[in-house]
Amino acid sequence: MKPNSVRTSIDIPRNLHRKLREEAAKRGCSARSLILAAIEQTVASPPARRKGRLKLDRPLLAGSGRKVSTITNEEIYDLGFP
Repeated sequence: MKPNSVRTSIDIPRNLHRKLREEAAKRGCSARSLILAAIEQTVASPPARRKGRLKLDRPLLAGSGRKVSTITNEEIYDLGFP
């Protein structure tokens, strides 16, 4: 292991690992170098920002499916809510 390096372990799906090895072979480099290049690119680039405004035409949270019954102010006060 190289100095100033940290060893880590990740689980990669088999099909992705196969594609990684194939791509490395096509480029004539190691899978490690492809992984490091992808990490460096991700860390160096600024986070993606949303373009445009937040759309409020649909609810931000999904409803629970329960309907809210209509309740009068008198019924609210009877329940003890100020």
